[in-house]
Amino acid sequence: MSGMRRNRVKWPLSLQRTIQLISAALVNGYIAGFQKGRIFTGGTKAVCVPVLNCYSCPGALGACPIGALQTAVGGVKHHFPFYVLGLLMLFGVLLGRAVCGLLCPFGLVQDLLHKIPSPKARVPKGLDRPARGIKYVVLLVFVILLPAFAVTETGITPPYFCQYICPAGTLGGGIPLMLADPALRQLAGWLFNWKVLVLVVIAAASIFIHRPFCRYLCPLGAFYALFNRFSFFQMSLDAHKCVGCGTCERVCPMAVEVTKDINSPECIRCGACRTTCPTGAIAGPLKKQSPR
Repeated sequence: MSGMRRNRVKWPLSLQRTIQLISAALVNGYIAGFQKGRIFTGGTKAVCVPVLNCYSCPGALGACPIGALQTAVGGVKHHFPFYVLGLLMLFGVLLGRAVCGLLCPFGLVQDLLHKIPSPKARVPKGLDRPARGIKYVVLLVFVILLPAFAVTETGITPPYFCQYICPAGTLGGGIPLMLADPALRQLAGWLFNWKVLVLVVIAAASIFIHRPFCRYLCPLGAFYALFNRFSFFQMSLDAHKCVGCGTCERVCPMAVEVTKDINSPECIRCGACRTTCPTGAIAGPLKKQSPR
């Protein structure tokens, strides 16, 4: 009947969360790997995914770009990492840190941990701003300089970031493989225990602070941040509609000063500012400004 309204079923997840879940499922689509406790070795493993997702994750269908970059830099005397850098630059120009906010599985993990009911902390600006620079040091030292120059006696360059820091690798690769293979558990030593400790600290911090790893430690986020101001995915603020209420800055998971620097290198394009703006003054990356 023309006078009757259809009952619409409302999708329970936000657009950002939906994209995050689809991305996590796509990059970790080898379900048999989790059942067998074995790493996928098909042809797609030679292709880098744009997100921080461990090569050793049983479900991973592609390679981690940071791991691939370390491996390529370790052989810099033989070849320059044109492929890996070119691919990362392409993702950077197209998406910038939208990769972090919309596609990264470990970003999703931190978002979900932050949903756990608890007192939430806002890191003081005097500490937060200098600490954001740590991720650039991690990128330079652990991903580029150490693999390039700290070669072992065997001539093999370890992937230093993956080996000593990466919590995503521990969560997605180390722990599932250990659980699936009793023989591996017998070999676990101080290094695995150290990596688990790093993961636990970051997971615990994520409950109280929004995305601490993304803010302070992630080298991939540091790389994409270099492209954030001129990537295709841009945010915009209509100064005529903005009433200066500060709502956008209070909800920003990365503590960006939205009204002063909306396309800050720290912005992960999650859209929280846009969806909460009472006057529709903010647009992008997934929706135009409201006509209000």
